[in-house]
Amino acid sequence: MSDKLPEPKKILKPSFAYLIEKKREGGEFTDEEIRHIVDSIMDHEMPDTQQAALAMAIFFRQMTAQETATFAKEMMLSGEVVDLSKIHHPKISKVSTGGVGDKTTMVLAALAAAAGVVMPGMNGKDEDFVISSVTKLSSIPGFRGKVTLKEYVQLLTKVGCAVVEQCPEIAPADDLLYTLRQVTATIPSLPLITGSILSRKLAEGCGGLVVDVKWGNGSFIRFREQAQQLARTITRVARSMNRHCVALVTEINQPLGDSVGTALEVKEAVELLKGGGTEDLKELALKLGMEIVRLAGVAGSTLSAKQTVEKHLNDGSALAKFKEMIQAQGGKTDWIDDPEKFPKAQYVRKLPAPKRGYVHSIDAGKIARGVQVLATRKDGTMDPAVGITDIRKVATQVKQGEPLIMIHYNDEARMEASLHYFRDAYRLAPKKPQLRPLIERVA
Repeated sequence: MSDKLPEPKKILKPSFAYLIEKKREGGEFTDEEIRHIVDSIMDHEMPDTQQAALAMAIFFRQMTAQETATFAKEMMLSGEVVDLSKIHHPKISKVSTGGVGDKTTMVLAALAAAAGVVMPGMNGKDEDFVISSVTKLSSIPGFRGKVTLKEYVQLLTKVGCAVVEQCPEIAPADDLLYTLRQVTATIPSLPLITGSILSRKLAEGCGGLVVDVKWGNGSFIRFREQAQQLARTITRVARSMNRHCVALVTEINQPLGDSVGTALEVKEAVELLKGGGTEDLKELALKLGMEIVRLAGVAGSTLSAKQTVEKHLNDGSALAKFKEMIQAQGGKTDWIDDPEKFPKAQYVRKLPAPKRGYVHSIDAGKIARGVQVLATRKDGTMDPAVGITDIRKVATQVKQGEPLIMIHYNDEARMEASLHYFRDAYRLAPKKPQLRPLIERVA
């Protein structure tokens, strides 16, 4: 009789074809299967063709809240998880699903920090429709948007906020999967968006999350019902992962604010921090700011939250915190004191209204693409002086020949190439259209 112990049974991992078929037929993945999927993506064991098929199966068959939570957790654990426990302030992140002309990230980072809330702020790929917040802030001389994880923690410890590029150590599995989603038309998948957002934001060190789910032609999400569903999914999954989460749904069927570009948008953000700004931009910044301070426990009621946000906007403390953040990231703060220091385009040209009437609709996506064509240099960088301003909004009455936008440009050929995007973006009508509310609170 042998004293040799029996060999343990080998655990057979499911084949990738089986997993694709299981989801294609509407099956629910186990925690172990999701862990196997994420590990296989990280180890480059699952071929791109099968990753694409799996992403498409998830796109059509969805995932349950439990599947999505496990998926987000495993992607979060695929890299580093930032420990901010030594910072004794509430830590709330704000994330947006992209929007043309949205400058709120720059404003809210400073506003939250001024109110005593630490705001982790790594800029993910899915948070901007065309131009990222880091790209916009990089129009300030010396500004460093790319930092190490150690520097990121130091910024949050010292300043209370940061706007930086996502560090490669954060949720690398999500980065690999997002690149695949870009070429397989699966970016709008609700469970994949949810898993992506939560894996990154939780890895960045946030204790709570305020989500701005945008819908419309200036976002990845085109329809309001999809945005509402995504907002509910993110909050439900986040709460199942023991994180506080609030979601707003905002329409982006026209650019937010009065400009689209890089330096032009920074100047507008500074204007808002100095008490100015357009009504739509102020409304969104105020509502998001209120949710941040309320979720952090800094304010208990809606009225208290509103008073807190307005106080820090009006007394200059949010502006001071913005300058502190810019300086800590290497930027010149005298450009904030005097925005006239920002470069100006050599030429400015109006886009004339072809007829009299009301602005009936604006395709924000076409505006964004036009600015991208207008501003992108041969080396791929963006000309900071270039973009559009003085945007005539939906329901505004115009006369024939009056400017719909003002185009700031340095290159005649690029300006001509961008014109058809700008012209196609505007639709005029004889009757004034009815405006929808900009923001709704979903969960």
